[in-house]
Amino acid sequence: MAGRRWDMGATRRVGRAFARHGGADGRTPDEVVTGKLEGALIDWGLYRDGVRDERVNSYTDALDRARHGQGFVWIGLFEPTEHQLAIIGQEFGLHPLALEDASEAHQRPKLERYADTLFAVFKTVTYVPHRDLTATSEVVATGEVMVFCGAGFVVTVRHGEHSELTGLRQELEKEPKRLAAGPGAVLHAIADHVVDRYLEVADAVQADIDSIETGMFTPRGWRNIDKVYQLKREVLELKRAVAPLTGPMRALSTLRNPLIAEETRNYFRDVDDHLQRVKEQVISFDELLSSILQAGLAQLQVAENEDMRRISAWVAILAVPTMIAGIYGMNFDYMPELRLKYAYFVVLGVMASACVVLYRLFKRNHWL
Repeated sequence: MAGRRWDMGATRRVGRAFARHGGADGRTPDEVVTGKLEGALIDWGLYRDGVRDERVNSYTDALDRARHGQGFVWIGLFEPTEHQLAIIGQEFGLHPLALEDASEAHQRPKLERYADTLFAVFKTVTYVPHRDLTATSEVVATGEVMVFCGAGFVVTVRHGEHSELTGLRQELEKEPKRLAAGPGAVLHAIADHVVDRYLEVADAVQADIDSIETGMFTPRGWRNIDKVYQLKREVLELKRAVAPLTGPMRALSTLRNPLIAEETRNYFRDVDDHLQRVKEQVISFDELLSSILQAGLAQLQVAENEDMRRISAWVAILAVPTMIAGIYGMNFDYMPELRLKYAYFVVLGVMASACVVLYRLFKRNHWL
């Protein structure tokens, strides 16, 4: 069945199969199905003409109605097991390769087509608030949303605590005209939600970059190099979410597919425009942080050179009294000024005068 059209008799066959498994404890086929998805099933609903049909309170009844062209069913799952995904795959005829991808997190953003079904992977991002940026601060947290979109159904699979689609279903239910466009409208809403979060995170990261750029060009600013490197790693995480999505989003805005109405394609073009903007912003972040990092390294090198000059200057100043003391520390019987009454003070005065002269010379040349 994988990859083929959702056939009209699938509900009856699946219902009979679950009835056989559930007959022992007296549960209905609907209770068996929802029981098998327990822990992963977040929400589901049947939508007809853009309105959620509240009269349908049976999961299997909703599937049957959707298969008979009476709207579409939208099922939301959170970190389902392979067995639970296999149940969904059997019901909707999903391709095994897509199910394998959906069962594993850390997928690359992409769009694939299996017969009449679209499979899209989105990486979600969230900005992690922090008081001060440190060398170990987490700035960008990621999750994943995978969407199976076919004639009469939408299945969303979420991975990670930062993959929430908070309020998205409720917002769409307030726009029945938009939701009436079918499963393609749900796919667009998810893509739009994900890209909007990219924009929010990018703006927050911009504030962090401005702060660290200001700190870098202060005295001893090179001490912030470890923070710059950490922020660059976090921007790279954001880049991995944004950049690979440009191809799939461009395809969705131009794809001729029965699941995506002409008006919905126009909305996808708007999402693609926002995605291009945030992609350029993230690339500029990466380049700017590279420049800041190089400036910090240059500052570090200059600071090291200045420290070496200071050390060299003090060594030169101390070398003069050391040399004089070394000469007069020799055990010769006949040396000048040994028998003078004030020779000791004269030698100390010469040492002090030489040190003062050298100090002023180095100070004038900015070595000290």
